[in-house]
Amino acid sequence: MSLRDLRLFLGGALNVGAARLLNAARPGAPVRPLALEAYLASPDPMPLDTVRLLAGRSNRDRLATLIRLLEARGIPHRRLPYRSLEGSGENLVIEAGTGERVLLLAGHHDAVPGSPGANDNAAAVAILLRLFERLLDEPTRRLRVRVVIFGDEEKGFLGSRAYARTAPLDDLLGVVSLELCGIGDSLALWDVEPEAGSRLARALAATAEALGYRRDEGYHLVGRIPLFGSDHRPFAARGIPAYGLTVIPNAAREALRTFVFRPLRPALMLPARRPPPFRTYHTPLDRADTLEPAALGRVGALLEALCRELDGR
Repeated sequence: MSLRDLRLFLGGALNVGAARLLNAARPGAPVRPLALEAYLASPDPMPLDTVRLLAGRSNRDRLATLIRLLEARGIPHRRLPYRSLEGSGENLVIEAGTGERVLLLAGHHDAVPGSPGANDNAAAVAILLRLFERLLDEPTRRLRVRVVIFGDEEKGFLGSRAYARTAPLDDLLGVVSLELCGIGDSLALWDVEPEAGSRLARALAATAEALGYRRDEGYHLVGRIPLFGSDHRPFAARGIPAYGLTVIPNAAREALRTFVFRPLRPALMLPARRPPPFRTYHTPLDRADTLEPAALGRVGALLEALCRELDGR
């Protein structure tokens, strides 16, 4: 284990341990997930339906439900188990389109103990599955879109670190990892420095502009965030353009900037005093009924437009 891996392992253990203690002290009302049979019976389930399918399940059950869903829909997928001194789990990989260049879009299927995990991070999984269906209907021809649903992100990016160590990465144009994509009206692309000039970053900004978003209002480009992270970071550590994508309420942007760039502040603030979407983050309140369908649709539209833009190039 490298020193960097050790730091991530300890940070992940602290993250999970703190959530277990805090959420045990303030448990919320039980969440009853949508049954898979009812979900599959719907002719056109929306992303929020997928969130309801996953939120409130244990991490083991979330993974098993996702695998059953892919199998029931006949979607070809790869199951990539990983095991190390830090733990074991499984990543899921699905691909659409053809071409030598690959855009990797990521979310994670795990949640912290005591949280239903709707916005963190069932929302991301739901958006990516919906996008994948769109790409199956109208495949890209010069771009492969690889959707990877990682395990154990909350344990220091364990699943994505395992993938980045073992998978071939030479064909990657870049990585976009979705986090907290269910609440808000503007897009935040973070960890964009010092690679703000990368092709992927430029394409993301151009795509947002083409969809009618204005810089620093409808979308924001944010530098490296000190405390919070996501599954794109193991790829960035290997020199690949890799960014986090989040939805935020634009009215709360300054409060959010203060919150995320002062590392001790999040740990000391009660959830009710945090700016959204962090009021429900890692708490029993992270339920499907707190999410906004428009926010989920906003991210899906951006990513599909990005895929079409990169395919056209």
